Amino acid sequence: MPRFLSRISLPFILKRLLIAIPTLFVVITVAFFMMRAAPGSPFSNDRRLEPAVEAQILAVYGHDRPLHEQYLTYLGDVVRGDFGPSLRNKDKTVSELIGEGFPVSATIGGLAMFFAFVVGGGLGIISGLKQNSAVDYGLMGVATLGISIPSYVVGPVAALVFGVWIPIFAPGGLDLGRMTPYTITLPVITLSLYYIAGISRIMRGSMIEAMRSNHIRTARSKGVSEREIILKHALPIAVLPLVSYIGPASVGVVTGSLVIERVFSLPGIGSFFIDGALNRDYTLVMGVVILFATLILLMNLVADVLYAILDPRVKY
Repeated sequence: MPRFLSRISLPFILKRLLIAIPTLFVVITVAFFMMRAAPGSPFSNDRRLEPAVEAQILAVYGHDRPLHEQYLTYLGDVVRGDFGPSLRNKDKTVSELIGEGFPVSATIGGLAMFFAFVVGGGLGIISGLKQNSAVDYGLMGVATLGISIPSYVVGPVAALVFGVWIPIFAPGGLDLGRMTPYTITLPVITLSLYYIAGISRIMRGSMIEAMRSNHIRTARSKGVSEREIILKHALPIAVLPLVSYIGPASVGVVTGSLVIERVFSLPGIGSFFIDGALNRDYTLVMGVVILFATLILLMNLVADVLYAILDPRVKY
């Protein structure tokens, strides 16, 4: 067995997974009753239905029963993996809609996180190694700007500049239903900019601290080359705070995708969620909330496991 695997405790992982169950239960419960408390109905529209017709529709979907019975029935269906039918998308189940939108959201979110960690980490390393230089001030100034400007401002401006004025990329939508570099580059970059800025600042501070540590001084006194000091001694320590940042970053990417998919007219889960909320499509909103909560819990678990792999001092 590789040495790093010995630092990962299977009981710890099982314990975290068991803790996730009541957390999901709380999320489902709060979301269910908040959706029902919101005014309006998924069956209301501009033309009011006859009372008999509306009562029949409510009976078909079980919405004529007491609220606690609806909740217990829905909870039982979720345990079986059935999120129910979409209330506003005819002949579509929530699982089918999630299956259609998840590849788009996962691709954009995954690429945005990868791009943010690679670019932000690289810029942070450069800035940390050139502390208090013009390069350092310039990179950190850009990072501050990236944190200050929200994605819902950057997105439309990027679509206008690079999609209309300089038509390098698509300003929105997919290419005949397919994801291509032409269609997803702007959404990925827009979603990742905030995290590039944050990661570069974290990595800069971590790199400066690592280069000032005692074992780096010891390595220099032994004549170890600067390249080896950076790659083999400083970098493994400096990257640890970024591993801890995976959890919060994944939450931000999930919530940020709601805005980005809307801005760039992408048929992802975020767009389905917004449409479902506006149309009071209870089952669709609930399905997306459960999926997002599950992904966030899993990403936090992945961050803990990676931290144990990279840091020999941590053992679960």
